Amino acid sequence: MNNSIKEKISIIQGDITGMQVDAIVNAANTSLLGGGGVDGAIHRAAGAGLLAECRTLGGCPTGEARITKGYNLPARYVIHTVGPVYRGRPQDAELLRSCYQNSLALAAQHGLASIAFPAISCGVYGYPVKEACRIAIDTCIGFLEHYENLSRIYFVLFGRPELEIYQQYWRQLTGN
Repeated sequence: MNNSIKEKISIIQGDITGMQVDAIVNAANTSLLGGGGVDGAIHRAAGAGLLAECRTLGGCPTGEARITKGYNLPARYVIHTVGPVYRGRPQDAELLRSCYQNSLALAAQHGLASIAFPAISCGVYGYPVKEACRIAIDTCIGFLEHYENLSRIYFVLFGRPELEIYQQYWRQLTGN
């Protein structure tokens, strides 16, 4: 991995709803109408406008992504993606990879320079954090190798255990 890619990825602990980026990613459910965890936090912080726009989208299948305005968030946009409920099947990894790929593709289509991801599917959907972390980081690195206009990808982890897993994997990849 070259240094320019290393400089574009940051792993931090925090609240994704406070990120000042072009887009934050919402780990949504298929209805896109809000729920628990990060999904509920994003809907609460964005306000009623987000829910109203999401109602016009007709939901989102697992592995796909949709984009809306950010409303009351510091982020200009919210990219909603639906991660898989973990069942230990090979398609779980494929669907999770698709969440990241489709979110990044939407960012590229809209000319966005910065994006922040939560740990998709790692909450109530039960995806093991170590496996999900590898898929997330590897997919983003692969994307950055082909799309140079994205200048910053943040992984924003709410909890310390998840943060440490992401940081450990990043150190393995970069030697830092």
